[in-house]
Amino acid sequence: MEFQLFHTTLSASLLLFIMAGGFLAGFVDSIAGGGGLISLPVLLAAGLPPHLAIGTNKFSATFGAVMSAWQFWRAGKVDMGLLKRILPGTFVGAVLGCLVMLYLPSEWLQPIIIVALIAAAAFVFTQRQLGAVSTYSGNTRGNVLAALVMALAIGFYDGFIGPGTGTFLIVGFATLGFDFVTAAGNAKILNLMSNVTSFVLLIWWGQILYVYGIAMAVCIFTGAFFGSRLAIRRGTGFVRLVMLAVTIVLIGKLGLSYFGIM
Repeated sequence: MEFQLFHTTLSASLLLFIMAGGFLAGFVDSIAGGGGLISLPVLLAAGLPPHLAIGTNKFSATFGAVMSAWQFWRAGKVDMGLLKRILPGTFVGAVLGCLVMLYLPSEWLQPIIIVALIAAAAFVFTQRQLGAVSTYSGNTRGNVLAALVMALAIGFYDGFIGPGTGTFLIVGFATLGFDFVTAAGNAKILNLMSNVTSFVLLIWWGQILYVYGIAMAVCIFTGAFFGSRLAIRRGTGFVRLVMLAVTIVLIGKLGLSYFGIM
């Protein structure tokens, strides 16, 4: 069976593959980040060229980010006082990352990303009290500056390629002193800003294949709804465990890809 959508033909099996990948990506990303680990390879496996796959993935991920951000904000698990001050950094970083993405191969960053993820996983694993309870000392000048630098740097990375963005943000906010659930909520708001920025720019530059993007977006949105509710209900220990698992898998995937094994 085949479906004719916007002059593009999708087989039933390919459509199911894209939608299943989208649901899983949205579910995982809403809890611990790393959804791009699932959704981007799915789009590449569906036959999209790399730049179109990255653009289409950003389009789809934006819908999941909206749902996740809304769920955490509604539950009171975000620090909007801090986020209002650092959102411009995410915007600037995402714009610069998108510009670089159009002209440089993403493989140049892979070794750096792998090392950073290994360091993040080791840090979370060894610091058992990290994110267990909130020790955040308030929006002091030092905390705001540190958060702004983090927002700029990770916003750039998200605009450039993306997988692991949520994980880096959660670790960053937990290091500042937030518990893991609030760190995840803060991460979702920043992730939404970088996704929307990339979303608008990539639409303008024609880097999105809408048939694939819409099919995946519906399921990412649904997966994000269930994942974020589960994270809020289960608490910090659950988020920490899922984040470690996602980070280890992400390291393995990027490592194998870098060495040409997959």
